[in-house]
Amino acid sequence: MRSIDPGAVTWRKSSYSNPDGGACLEVSDDWLSVVPVRDSKTPGGPVLVLASGGWASFVTAVKNRELGV
Repeated sequence: MRSIDPGAVTWRKSSYSNPDGGACLEVSDDWLSVVPVRDSKTPGGPVLVLASGGWASFVTAVKNRELGV
């Protein structure tokens, strides 16, 4: 897989992020097979790239409160 340039990606904040700017997760919908994820507080920091199926499973688990956190 090619590398992802965080500055060239269209990011959106998670709907689960709190409104005052803390605990913000950003994701990109620019690719079909992978989902880049980053911490919005450190936009120049690392980007986690997940397979789209793994991301979908994670989002479902969050919505269903299955993570125990």
